[in-house]
Amino acid sequence: MKIPTIAAVLGLAAVATAEVFLYETFSDGEGWTERWTPSGHREDLGKLEVSAGEWYADQAANAGLRTTEDYRFYATSTKTKPFNNKDKDLVIQFDVKNEQNIDCGGSYLKIFDAELDPKAFNGDSKYNIMFGPDICGPKAIVHAIFHHNGTNYDLKKTVLAPKDSLTHTYTLTVKPDQTYEILVDGKSQASGSLLEDWDFLPPKTIKDPSASKPEDWVEEAMIDDETDEKPAGYDEIPEFIADPSAKKPEDWDDDMDGEWEAPSTVNPEYLGPWTPKKIANPLYKGEWEHPMIDNPEYKVDTEIYAYDFGNVGIDVWQVKSGTIFDNILITDDIEEAQKVRDETNAARSDEEAALATYTELKAAEAKAKADAEKPAEEEEEAVEKIDLESFEAPVEKVEVPEAAADAVKQAEAEEAVVVEEAVVVEEPVVVEEPVVVESKKPIKDEL
Repeated sequence: MKIPTIAAVLGLAAVATAEVFLYETFSDGEGWTERWTPSGHREDLGKLEVSAGEWYADQAANAGLRTTEDYRFYATSTKTKPFNNKDKDLVIQFDVKNEQNIDCGGSYLKIFDAELDPKAFNGDSKYNIMFGPDICGPKAIVHAIFHHNGTNYDLKKTVLAPKDSLTHTYTLTVKPDQTYEILVDGKSQASGSLLEDWDFLPPKTIKDPSASKPEDWVEEAMIDDETDEKPAGYDEIPEFIADPSAKKPEDWDDDMDGEWEAPSTVNPEYLGPWTPKKIANPLYKGEWEHPMIDNPEYKVDTEIYAYDFGNVGIDVWQVKSGTIFDNILITDDIEEAQKVRDETNAARSDEEAALATYTELKAAEAKAKADAEKPAEEEEEAVEKIDLESFEAPVEKVEVPEAAADAVKQAEAEEAVVVEEAVVVEEPVVVEEPVVVESKKPIKDEL
């Protein structure tokens, strides 16, 4: 079970070897709104809520800060205990669940100094470190960007971010010896030297600007042999010759078809254009290499890793919302970070099973909806298939007004007489042309 945020911070800080500068679990309901300040830089920022999402292994333990609106920027920040990580380890760790199968959007954190104005916080606000996953289309990477001397430098190595909808833990560790390590779900994905894997410093050596290749420098290793001569008759060998295997067709008529000529074929004796053979160049000096000198702008900086910290922010754009940030931890104790990582991982141990159950439920709901709509569709198809030529419309019985009853009886009597006279005919009448019988006018016209 998730312990309340404030208690979590106090509990971790009590450990002798650990100093926790922030541990945000979003476990105290709406209490997060008192700690986090939304930016006032723009009015259309997306809304955030504390939620475990649409599916989860443990609703209370898996609740985090969730994005809720599509096609929105999100910008909010919270203060940390002010600190400087000089001569200390630094660990930045948090959980991300992209429940929506994110197609394009960030889910990273930015860590600032104590001077950040939370109300003016925006994408141009200067940060110390930006760390976490960024996904857009097929590109899914983990950023690790450090600010140094006015410039942001991203990791030169590529660390892939998982693209599924499960929760994943991202950890960045920076040490005083200027080494680093990036973990995803506790597994190392990149490590090494800050100086080698980021371009913080100019190169140690540069090409000597005062040096240039001598004009008489010879770089051609092979040259033509001037003593080599073209063999006699070399140019007289044709490239194509008449095909010796071709035969004149039996039905060929020289008078009608003209004189027969065999088709051409490649001459196997043809050697191509002649060129003299190559020999080693006695003047060859090798490829010229520009001499290198120490870069006068290079200066050793042993404190690139060290910053003053005081704020943490979420500053992302998302096409599709549903990302959940949780268990944000900033500390100087690597073992404590591992302990938190193990605990949060245990709290979501059944997450894959929860996702499978949720997926099955959604599939069943979709099927039930389709089945409910199916009879209506079949009824529409039945109406469309009616054969209008054989269709007989239902006859409705018309109520005759009492005042017209006598007229109706008289009309029926007249029809009976006509029918009786037609039956009495002794001999059949042969009709060659169709007989058009005028129908009686409607009853209402007779009234």
